[in-house]
Amino acid sequence: MSVVPAQVEAVAPPQGVSFGEALKFWLKLGFISFGGPAGQIAIMHRELVEQKRWISERRFLHALNYCMVLPGPEAQQLATYIGWLMHRTWGGIAAGALFVLPSLAILIALSWVYLAFGNVEWVAGLFYGIKPAVAAIVLHAVWRIGSRTLRHPAKVPLLWLIAIASFVAIAILKIPFPWVVAAAALAGVIGGRYVPEQFAVGGGHGAAGKSYGAALLDDHTPTPAHAQFRQSRLAMVVAVGALLWLAPMALLVAAQGWDGTLAQMGWFFTKAALLTFGGAYAVLPYVYQGAVENHQWLTGAQMIDGLALGETTPGPLIMVVAFVGFVGGWARQVLGPDALFLGGALAATVVTWFTFLPSFLFILAGGPLVESTHGKLGFTAPLTAITAAVVGVIASLALFFLAHIARDRPTLGLPFDAVALLIAAAAAVALFRFKAGVIPVIAGCALAGMVLRLAGVA
Repeated sequence: MSVVPAQVEAVAPPQGVSFGEALKFWLKLGFISFGGPAGQIAIMHRELVEQKRWISERRFLHALNYCMVLPGPEAQQLATYIGWLMHRTWGGIAAGALFVLPSLAILIALSWVYLAFGNVEWVAGLFYGIKPAVAAIVLHAVWRIGSRTLRHPAKVPLLWLIAIASFVAIAILKIPFPWVVAAAALAGVIGGRYVPEQFAVGGGHGAAGKSYGAALLDDHTPTPAHAQFRQSRLAMVVAVGALLWLAPMALLVAAQGWDGTLAQMGWFFTKAALLTFGGAYAVLPYVYQGAVENHQWLTGAQMIDGLALGETTPGPLIMVVAFVGFVGGWARQVLGPDALFLGGALAATVVTWFTFLPSFLFILAGGPLVESTHGKLGFTAPLTAITAAVVGVIASLALFFLAHIARDRPTLGLPFDAVALLIAAAAAVALFRFKAGVIPVIAGCALAGMVLRLAGVA
């Protein structure tokens, strides 16, 4: 009965990963990270835990638990954390930056096409097919992450109850995400004290650390020297972070004044970055209110189109802010009427810088503290409960996607978009039954959407 685990454990860990090899992976990840945070985390788990074995599942989930409670895009922060753990500060910066830069470049190009050429039928068809694919990808990711995060104990499955309760709280009761996080953390504190066996593995399944063989950063691998907490290092990271915020802001204010479009974008999206608990959808109402209603950098219809672009490009969903920046920079002509593209690209870059800078600081400053808690149940039990709650939140996001595409337009004589739901079902079958990759599924659905739209079916 123990033959299979013994054979798996006998597999030697990787001998080492060079910075160049890691760089290639992080660049690849930046181009294939579709499906929002759930899909991106699932991709990293498959690549880093199951296939490459650069990090064990328990350490992966321990880092993920920390990223889940931070404001900002958790998948990008997880990449930054693992990159930092493997290759020090520059490793974290490279991993986090390459997670964002491909998306930024793609969104700048798509935003330009959107503004310069307007609505093109075949392009609309591509987006029509991609939206259901994204819904199916999120559903698949919920299953993948949930199956590894939620335990199946013999007694009352507390983590499952927490996940279900969080789903109900978000999807039905509309309780703000920070309150869900606080309630889950409290449940973890109490549960870790009275039923510690249900929280002892850091949120993973019972075979965590054994299913895929020994990892380079395994469960009992000592914390690297650079990842150990030092007050002097913390002070230096905070000081450098403050400088990296103040210097570009001072340049923007000097160039156009505090009331200038670029300075106001930098200040607004700094505040937004600190409010993104629960991912992009938790902060979108705030961004909509500020960017559309208060500053009027773009219209409500443009905001919805930008969200569609953010959903269908690689990178964090919060990258929709790059679209907001580009459209606002274009509309306000921040570099003059003869440099609309350059003005939009500059605004998109400014917005991205101020949105993601706090994420890097949270990881580089807080990472050593998190590593010092590795394996300590008093710290990990609340984070395990929070991860279970986030599984429910991601499930509510999948439901939101499905409801959104169903309401798009009536098709096939039905009062809802049956064609879009059929595309989503086909994508789900490809993912669940045939184990198809994310890219082929998105490409196939995009092609199907274009053909159906041009044929007048959708």
